[in-house]
Amino acid sequence: MQEKYDVVVVGAGHAGCEAARACARMGLKTAMVTMNLDLIAQMSCNPAVGGIAKGHLVREIDALGGVMGEVTDAVGIQFRLLNTSRGPAVWSPRAQCDKKMYRVKMREVLEREPNLRIKQAEVAELLIESNGIQRISGLKLRDGRTLRADAVVITTGTFLNGLAHVGEMTYSCGRNGEAPSNLLGDQLRTLGLQWKRLKTGTPPRLDGRTIDWSRFEPQPGDLVPTPFSFLTEKIDRPQISCHLGHTTAETRKILQANIHRSPLYSGQIEGIGPRYCPSIEDKIVKFPDKPTHQIFLEPEGLDTNEVYVNGMSTSMPIDVQEAVVASIPGLDHAEMIRPGYAIEYDAVDPRELLHTLEVKTIHGLFLAGQINGTSGYEEAGCQGLIAGINAACKLTGQDPVVVPRTEGYTGILIDDLITKGADEPYRMFTSRAEFRLHLRIDNADERLTPIGRRVGLTSDHRWQLFTAKQKQRAKLRHALEEHHYGQWLKRPEAAIGEIEAWVRQCLGEEPVRGLLTTIETETKYAGYIAQQERQIERLRNAESRRIPEDFMFRGVPGISREVGEKLEKVQPSTLGQAARIPGVTPAAIAILDVYLSMARVC
Repeated sequence: MQEKYDVVVVGAGHAGCEAARACARMGLKTAMVTMNLDLIAQMSCNPAVGGIAKGHLVREIDALGGVMGEVTDAVGIQFRLLNTSRGPAVWSPRAQCDKKMYRVKMREVLEREPNLRIKQAEVAELLIESNGIQRISGLKLRDGRTLRADAVVITTGTFLNGLAHVGEMTYSCGRNGEAPSNLLGDQLRTLGLQWKRLKTGTPPRLDGRTIDWSRFEPQPGDLVPTPFSFLTEKIDRPQISCHLGHTTAETRKILQANIHRSPLYSGQIEGIGPRYCPSIEDKIVKFPDKPTHQIFLEPEGLDTNEVYVNGMSTSMPIDVQEAVVASIPGLDHAEMIRPGYAIEYDAVDPRELLHTLEVKTIHGLFLAGQINGTSGYEEAGCQGLIAGINAACKLTGQDPVVVPRTEGYTGILIDDLITKGADEPYRMFTSRAEFRLHLRIDNADERLTPIGRRVGLTSDHRWQLFTAKQKQRAKLRHALEEHHYGQWLKRPEAAIGEIEAWVRQCLGEEPVRGLLTTIETETKYAGYIAQQERQIERLRNAESRRIPEDFMFRGVPGISREVGEKLEKVQPSTLGQAARIPGVTPAAIAILDVYLSMARVC
């Protein structure tokens, strides 16, 4: 009844899959516990990966040695590169996936790992030893088994004390139709961690056979799909189209007449929902001057009639949902397969965590995904990967992996969470990055693959491709510096594709995929990139100013009591992190800088 592992991962969503595979690939005996083996990597909301900034996260997951990008490339049914009318800093890939095949492919990937075991069970209790310092020692399952481990990664998504809402009706669940994790949720509330209730939701799903597709505008994929993984040479499968439509005045009228029945506005829902993905009833209330709203009809797979109505997330009663659907031209006779619903769940204040995603007060306990207050598969995946890597590093004595803000959206996300907390579900945007031109999708491998190689996640094949690209990059940059093409390529209208024959001649071989985009971007934006590099260096200097653990900020002369309390709560590890805490003034940072310098001198 007792089994011993190095690491146990709780949950098999997008965070759990990345965490478990990372630990197993790094040589640790790993167990992943899920309540349903058939729903590993379930895409419980939209079966899509990527999008604005989210595509950057997937590229970074892939560059570090994670699997979300590879699986998406294998099962994607429509690929689009977004923001191409703007600069390359904000180009971002997105793919509509086959929902069922994503689960199947991810499970295949996980089951190929010899160090990984997958268990179907509910976690009832974390086992924590206390000898002056609290330390994780494993967990108990509801069926009576005990799994001993020196590190545990919790990735429970919306399952902790999950409560679904459909109009006036509520019921406990983790996702619609699945049992919640109440035993573990109740225990976490007793561990002394700050926690909160958050909310998310989904739209109704429709039967595609009952939709009049002729009344919607087709949205085809790109002629040349952009893969997510640096390992994928090309994607040449046929792609499906999504379709664009709009709500109507009748839609608004129905929602306004029934707004009193919405759990959001009746006071029934206590949790805070995502600001950037509001429900359709929320849009009607918050944007009263907007007559219509976009909706996208997105197929959930190639062998199903189920269609996801993107833009119509709702928790209204089922009769209202049916009326809203019927109010949209082309959906007059559409049949609803599954109604939309909202779900509330427990989340831990991420300021309880270190940059490694380890809980400050419980050694060996790591948290990743929606439990940390984020939304989205991509945000969960990058956290799961970092938590898994750091759990393995902790047990093997390696230096932890902390991605700086200057080197990845992954680092920005984690730093934002542990510095500012998450009063609402956190979503990644390119606007959150100070150095967007440096953090592009084409150079994610240059920024992060060496880290994956150091910890043992990067395969020999991936490393060979990476080093080949870097050699070609150096050779081509030198050639451009020596040739007039270098100055020509700086012109806005110039494109490196026009001199591809010369490039092949310089390299003596075919250029590695993605190389030409990187070279063209670096050449055209050389001045801006150099300016950002100077700014990055200043931030690195601030980040190098370490603050001792358990530093008494309120004892620093000249720092107000209010600012001191904010600093005490977060316990920033560097001067740079202290400066990003909301409410901490530049004057307070200057005082702290001087005080730290004096303390070192003394």
